Amino acid sequence: MASLNVYSVGRLAKYVSGTTMRTLRANIYSTSTVRAYSTEEKTNTKPEEDSKLPASIEECHKQIEALTNDLNTFRTQAKDFEDKYKRALADGENVRRRMMKQVEDAKSFAIQSFCKDLLDVADTLAAAAESVPESEVSEGGGTEGGASAALRSLHDGVRLTRAQLTQVFSRHGLTSVSPLREKFDPNLHEALFQQEVEGAESGTVVAVSKVGYKLHERCVRPALVGVAK
Repeated sequence: MASLNVYSVGRLAKYVSGTTMRTLRANIYSTSTVRAYSTEEKTNTKPEEDSKLPASIEECHKQIEALTNDLNTFRTQAKDFEDKYKRALADGENVRRRMMKQVEDAKSFAIQSFCKDLLDVADTLAAAAESVPESEVSEGGGTEGGASAALRSLHDGVRLTRAQLTQVFSRHGLTSVSPLREKFDPNLHEALFQQEVEGAESGTVVAVSKVGYKLHERCVRPALVGVAK
């Protein structure tokens, strides 16, 4: 019995000593690893930190001067970019306004060629309305009452058609230009001849051979005029 107890105590002592040694070895290994890593990290980071810091006052002033120059350069670039941005905005706004103006002009003057074609019709109606004297279409005029009535009806119809055509022209911005006794304007008038007229100032329109027209202040057909010398 005594020998059994001694044997058990010996095994227990051996187990305890073995466990203690393994634990001690693990603690020593972990402590040495942490110390080695800490030493290596400090060794690696210290030169980097030391390299960032100036070694003297002169180097500190040089770094400040370099940073100041970089700051001034960046400010100049920022001002240049801001100026270019504002110019780009202004150019875009000008392009937009020009495009809107072109669109409005296209809408306003789309009927210009059509108006030019109708001007000959207006001239024909005006000539037809003025070709018959008022004495022929007045009451009791003419040799036969029937012919006088028919002529009067035709004359009234031509004048009414001419008036309606004039209203249509005005509604679409087409107005006539009859510059009698006005100052000659080369943008709206075309001089056919010059003559001396008593009491007329030089450069004044004294005769209108053909009425002109303008569409929304743009000359479609210049008036054919005679100008005083």
